[in-house]
Amino acid sequence: MTNLDDRGLPPGYPYRPDDETTPRELDALLRAKADVTVLDVRTVPEWDICRIDGARLLPLQEIDRRVDELKADLDDDLSRRIVVNCHHGRRSLTATYMLRAAGFTNVTSLAGGIHLWAHDIDRAMPTY
Repeated sequence: MTNLDDRGLPPGYPYRPDDETTPRELDALLRAKADVTVLDVRTVPEWDICRIDGARLLPLQEIDRRVDELKADLDDDLSRRIVVNCHHGRRSLTATYMLRAAGFTNVTSLAGGIHLWAHDIDRAMPTY
């Protein structure tokens, strides 16, 4: 993947600044050791291929029944920064909206998903 813009997004990417965090923004947060939870909503087989270091796996189809568990794990801090990732960003946008509906107030989707992360941030990461 070449020709990324200054934000690290491919040409024509329909970036939603209110709903998405770019891989470069997430990388900066992680490098700064910011208080951010990376929530991976892919399936276990996808998780087994690759993952962002420190991410937590919570498959999309399990969010509804495990949202209370997530709240407890975050000490019921519904304003905690969460960046949700999937393969390309569609499921993570869905999860972002689901978590917002459950009361989380600082949730965004990783723009371009782990696929864009692998191409722009961690080029050694396997892709699929």
